[in-house]
Amino acid sequence: MFDIDRWQEIFEAIGKNKLRTFLTGLSVASGIFILVILLGFSSGIQKGVKSQFEQDAVNRVSIRTRVTTKEYKGLNPGRRIQLHNDDFSQINTTYDDQLEYKTAIYNMWSSQVTYKGETGNYRLEGANPDQQFIENASLVFGRFLSQDDMDESRKVAVIGNIIKEDLFKEKNPVGEIISIFDVNFKVIGVYTDPGGEREEGRIFVPLPTAQIAFNGGDRVRSLAYTVKMNDDFDQAVALSTALSQNIKQDLQSKYIIAPDDRSAVRVDNTLEEARKIYSLIDIIRNVFWFIGIGTIIAGVVGVSNIMLIIVKERTKEIGIRKAIGALPSSIIGLILQESIFITSIAGFVGLFLGVGLLQIISPMIDNDFIKSPQVDFNTALTTVFILIFSGALAGYFPARRAANIKPIDALRDE
Repeated sequence: MFDIDRWQEIFEAIGKNKLRTFLTGLSVASGIFILVILLGFSSGIQKGVKSQFEQDAVNRVSIRTRVTTKEYKGLNPGRRIQLHNDDFSQINTTYDDQLEYKTAIYNMWSSQVTYKGETGNYRLEGANPDQQFIENASLVFGRFLSQDDMDESRKVAVIGNIIKEDLFKEKNPVGEIISIFDVNFKVIGVYTDPGGEREEGRIFVPLPTAQIAFNGGDRVRSLAYTVKMNDDFDQAVALSTALSQNIKQDLQSKYIIAPDDRSAVRVDNTLEEARKIYSLIDIIRNVFWFIGIGTIIAGVVGVSNIMLIIVKERTKEIGIRKAIGALPSSIIGLILQESIFITSIAGFVGLFLGVGLLQIISPMIDNDFIKSPQVDFNTALTTVFILIFSGALAGYFPARRAANIKPIDALRDE
């Protein structure tokens, strides 16, 4: 129930101690402001990291081979390990129940592509149809590679959006013929990639076609898979890690590679890396909360101190109130109301300033690791509850002290 007399008392008490109230409120506002800024940047870090993983499927396992660095079973180091089509087939057969999407890749880093006088150098990748999902590619025009393209070794190509803009400008390239090292390919689709220009500067053609047209034989440069996901993230990571280890051991055994040779066969597991990064983000966010809450506690202590001073200054008044019949609950309510009011007003000022600053600087911050730092609604709502709780906590002990004042002792107070 709204009590205008009580509010008048609160404003009179604040008016008598303007500077003291302002400085106390400033400490609370600063704490909330710092907390909001820290949480905003924590959110920005999380967005930045997620955008890095969105460039490819988060449950991706990539396999590459290089040169051996250790002597093993009579074989000298320095042997170059080359993957082949049968490696891809063998892994597919052995681990079929654990795999979702799969592709082998044969690539050429700088392929000369020509279309009606326009020329550019782009990366060519012979791949399987599942490459679209492994790369998180989205089609703008046409279609992606199909199994029929693979079976018939068709000379068809899917180009990145950057290549489309370079060679075709505003024209729809689907159905047009491009030349790659003087071999003609029909464009069947245009894709975009979350990785941006670097990922869109590629041309995908059927793997058999690339191997035949560019003398690749049965060689492949790398293999890529996505692992079937589990509802339990930790269990999915464990299964993905075990699969990666098993594939690596199979290839090491097949090509007679030392188990501790980390260079010859490299298996990258993005799901495991994602867990490490997200765990780090959680730690950073918790540290930010700890710092922010610590700053707020300092402000709450200040509010509690000022309320203790107010109770001390109004000891005689409180004693008179109790002598004429005021209940302890009304005394506690008065002190708590004043404490919550001061804390909430100061806190909301800090909250609005923090959110406002983030809104201003958010568009200016956009790099690989921090993107658009902002505070979401749930975080803001949590902050409001912290404000209310802080105000009640700051006023609780002074209010208890006020309620325990004996009228006879209060009337003797000078």
